[in-house]
Amino acid sequence: MNTERLAKLTALMNEHNLAGVALNPGPTLEYLTGMRFHLMERPTVLLVSQSGRVAMILPGLEKGKLPPDSSAFQAFAYGDNPESWPLAFDQAGKWLNLPGGKLGVVPTRLRYLELRYLQDAIPNIEIVDGDEVFIRLRMQKDADEVAKMRQAARIAQEALLATFKTVREGMTERDIANALIMQLMQAGSDPELPFAPIVAIGENSANPHAVPTQCALRNGDLLLVDWGASYEGYFSDITRTFTFGQVDPELVKIGEVVLAANRAGRSAVKPGLPAGAVDRAARDVIEKAGYGDAFMHRTGHGLGMEAHESPYIYEGNDLVLQAGMTFTVEPGIYLTGKGGVRIEDDVMVTPDGLESLTDLPRNVMPLEDFLM
Repeated sequence: MNTERLAKLTALMNEHNLAGVALNPGPTLEYLTGMRFHLMERPTVLLVSQSGRVAMILPGLEKGKLPPDSSAFQAFAYGDNPESWPLAFDQAGKWLNLPGGKLGVVPTRLRYLELRYLQDAIPNIEIVDGDEVFIRLRMQKDADEVAKMRQAARIAQEALLATFKTVREGMTERDIANALIMQLMQAGSDPELPFAPIVAIGENSANPHAVPTQCALRNGDLLLVDWGASYEGYFSDITRTFTFGQVDPELVKIGEVVLAANRAGRSAVKPGLPAGAVDRAARDVIEKAGYGDAFMHRTGHGLGMEAHESPYIYEGNDLVLQAGMTFTVEPGIYLTGKGGVRIEDDVMVTPDGLESLTDLPRNVMPLEDFLM
C-alpha cells in the first residue's frame, strides 16, 4: 500500500464527504496498492474508510498477490463456493466499521455483482459516484509515473520503426497491425497494450476508429497508424500518417494543415490555462483552412494508467491545466471517400509549458523517407 497516495485519497474523501470508497480491479486499485487483479466472476474489492482503514476482499486463489507484509490492510479471502462470498463482505464491512454516509465508487467499473454484496454487507451506506475523487487522485503524475510513460513512448516508437522495415505493397492492414504487435512485445511492452493498434489504409483512414481489415496497401494510399505501448502499467498513445506513392494533392494539403494544428495545440499547453484553450488553438487552424466539419472529435484525452482518462481536451472545458497532467494532442481531418490524417503526440504539462513525450517526425511524409 502506497502510504502517500492513501493519505491523499483520505484527504480527498474528507473534502468530498465520503465515509469510504470501494474499488474493484482497475487502475485506481493498482495505483494505491501496486497489485494488479482482473475482473472475473469472483469479486475482488478494496474498501477504504475516511479514517484510513483498508480492507481487501479477494478470492483465496489470489492471496499469492498480497505482499509479504500486509500490515497496511486486512485481507478477507473466500473460497470457490459462492455461498461463502457474502461472509467475506460482511466481515470486511464490520471490520471497517463505517458509520454510515456515502461510499464512493468508480461508476464505469463497479458491477452489479459487487454492488449487491456491498449493499447487503453495509446496509447503512449510500453508494455514490466517486469519480471526482479518483480523477483528482491520479490526474497529476509524479516523476516516477512520467518516467514510465516516457519509456512506453520509446518502446512504441521503436516498434513502429522496426515494423515499417518489413512493410511492402500488398500487405494488408491486419498484416501490418499483427507485425506491429509483435514488435511492441519485442521492444519491451507489457503484454496488455493500451488498445489494439489501428492501421488504416486509403479511404479507411477517414474513419478515426478504424478496425484493421484485409485492405491492402497500394500506390497512392495514405497509411494511418494509431498505436501505443505499455510499460509497468503506464501507456503511450501515438498516431502518425504516411503516404505510399503519389497521393491525391488534397491529402497532402490536409497533412500540412493537421501538422500546423498539432503544432498550435502543443504550443498552447501552459499551466494555468483551461484545457479548452488547447482544443481551440488546434481547431482554429483547421477551421481557417476550411476543414472544420472534418475535424469531428476532441483534440485530446488524458493518458496514464488508462488509454483514456482525465483531463479531456475539448472546447469549453474550463479545467485548469496544472504541472504533471499528461494527455494527447491529436487533431485530425477526415475526408469520406478519400482518406484522413491524424497526428497525435503525448505531452506533459510542466511549470513552464509542456514536454512532449513523443518525438517521431510529425509531418506526413512518404513511408520510405521515414525510414531514412
